[in-house]
Amino acid sequence: MRYSTYLAEGNRVALRPLRTADGPEFPARVRESRELHRPWLFPPATIEEYEPYAARLAEEAGADRAGFLVCELGSGAIAGFVNVNNIVRGAFRCGALGYGAFAHAAGRGLLGEGLDLAIGRAFDADGLDLHRLEANIQPGNTTSIALVRGRGFRLEGLSPDFLHVDGAWRNHERWAITAEMPRPGVRHHTG
Repeated sequence: MRYSTYLAEGNRVALRPLRTADGPEFPARVRESRELHRPWLFPPATIEEYEPYAARLAEEAGADRAGFLVCELGSGAIAGFVNVNNIVRGAFRCGALGYGAFAHAAGRGLLGEGLDLAIGRAFDADGLDLHRLEANIQPGNTTSIALVRGRGFRLEGLSPDFLHVDGAWRNHERWAITAEMPRPGVRHHTG
């Protein structure tokens, strides 16, 4: 099934806005992926949790956040998600990146391709028009660190007791990329 309003398409996946109508599939994928996500990530696993999450992250919901689904081309199945939260405009033009693959798509490179599309959308003047994206990752989450490193993010430091995750304040490494930084596989035009 082809979704009619993809924001961007890659070779195997496409990016589209997160919608409240995705309620049946999204929480089911989360429940299937519990072992993959824990202890790093706790996305909504029920319709009751998903509806306010989707309303808050829907692209049209506001200028301070955006939520995208990474969907497999052909089937339209949701392979993962990418959120840009805490968007600050003005001179900063920065957002905090959150993401996750679902178990059926894990290890196939689909989230990486979707993340590339989302980063392009975040930096595009017709998209979110940001200058900087940050990913805050717990030091033991080597899979997530490899994912952002492979997209050209640089390690900028450690933030002790940064986020409350799984019942405790956790240290996070700060990874970031700016619109000017080279990204593997992306052509950069110089004026």
